[in-house]
Amino acid sequence: RVQLVEFGGGSVQAGGSLRLSCAASGLTASTNYMAWFRQALGKERDGIAILSTRGAPPYYADSVKGCFTISQDSAKNTLFLQMNSLKPEDASVYYCAATRPLKSLAYSQILTPSEYDFWGQGTQVTVFS
Repeated sequence: RVQLVEFGGGSVQAGGSLRLSCAASGLTASTNYMAWFRQALGKERDGIAILSTRGAPPYYADSVKGCFTISQDSAKNTLFLQMNSLKPEDASVYYCAATRPLKSLAYSQILTPSEYDFWGQGTQVTVFS
């Protein structure tokens, strides 16, 4: 059974940093994509950082490029999102997600929430000015 558990959210002043973690269990070496999404109140869930386990470079949405970094520990049990230079508009619930084993995604699909099969419960990030 796959479980994804996010932690590390909280409140931070604008310009500050946070590091989110996602503890993953039940995933296999055939999991091709892990990702971070976020959803602000009243808005759609948006993909912001995608990690392919097949060796492609990480993909970032324009809104976070240059400020956020997605990474994974060597054991591939934990997914991270380092968030720097946070802005009030970054405030959201952040979700970790993964695809089912062996699933491939076209480039146009990698930011689509419905393409991901497993989700964490989310962690709240608040940015105050």
